[in-house]
Amino acid sequence: MNSFGVVLLPTASAAMRAAKVLGSASVRCTLIPTPRELSKDCGLALRFDWAQAERVRALLLGAGVQNAELHCL
Repeated sequence: MNSFGVVLLPTASAAMRAAKVLGSASVRCTLIPTPRELSKDCGLALRFDWAQAERVRALLLGAGVQNAELHCL
């Protein structure tokens, strides 16, 4: 079974921007409702394959996406 991760972001616009950054780099991700056990801030999160976690982190940092938190589920 593959683990997946979620990227938590402070705003919906940040989540949309992160999705665009990852999509442009051919990283498969999906906008999902934020799991309530992780956060009550923004209602959107990004789901991705956890095997790509370091690449996702590097891409978001490189694009200046601030305050992104990665969690393995």
